[in-house]
Amino acid sequence: MSKKSIRFFNDREVRAVWDDENDKWWFSATDIVRAINDEEDYKKCRNYWKYLKGKLAKDGIQLVSVTNHFKFEAPDGKQRFADALDSECVQTVAQHYPNNRANAFLSWFTYSDNSIDGQSKKKAYTLIESGLLDSMKPGTVKALQQIHAYLFGGLYDFAGKIRTKTISKGNTLFCLAEYLHDNLKTIEQMPETTFDEIVNKYVEMNMAHPFMEGNGRSTRIWLDLIFKNQLKMCVDWSKIGKKDYLDAMIASHMDSTQIRELLRGAMTDRIDDREIFMKGIDYSYYYEQED
Repeated sequence: MSKKSIRFFNDREVRAVWDDENDKWWFSATDIVRAINDEEDYKKCRNYWKYLKGKLAKDGIQLVSVTNHFKFEAPDGKQRFADALDSECVQTVAQHYPNNRANAFLSWFTYSDNSIDGQSKKKAYTLIESGLLDSMKPGTVKALQQIHAYLFGGLYDFAGKIRTKTISKGNTLFCLAEYLHDNLKTIEQMPETTFDEIVNKYVEMNMAHPFMEGNGRSTRIWLDLIFKNQLKMCVDWSKIGKKDYLDAMIASHMDSTQIRELLRGAMTDRIDDREIFMKGIDYSYYYEQED
């Protein structure tokens, strides 16, 4: 029960806890309903789940893997026991939902684990136990390459490799490939003793975009590594919304004030807290999720 995970469907949280004994994730039944129904009201979703569970039983559909042995945070902030479903059960519920609103959810749920992002995210969860972060020299290009190689090794043939092609995203053109290596050397030498210096270094690394894909997910871990080493702090990414973060990073190409203030408001000294790390991974991958 030490591992917790958050996935996002249409910007609704779908929380899960890890069951070491049975080697699988258990998902909050109420969160499943909230995601499918796109409903804000927690109480309505909890009541709908009770109705749905009864209806399925009446229709002869057996939900064999339902448990209330796991705690989820209730609206009052307290951890309370609540119904949880394993992956097979989630799919059964979605397949027999009273309306077709569950179709998109089912496609997302069954795809999310097997996609490149899903596989990479699983690897990211194990990064904290791998010992790799402890062996890195924070703020270096090599450390960023090691993180990228760990997250995307076996998924991309360019995992951990500095790109040799020029890339862009939307209206943003990242550092031209022919200047990239020199630019990375300059960024590596940037000071990182204060909060502002660290953020400036992060912004410059983001603008360099050294990899063909997976830059944001790797660089956010790299940023936290610097914060932990220099300030004994890290970012609680769950305090930064997706739209706010993406808007701030776009603006940072001209003015880093927005991203600096977002990060400043999300700093925590819980640098050894596993849950902070796991939530950080969840939100980091959520930022990259296509709308």
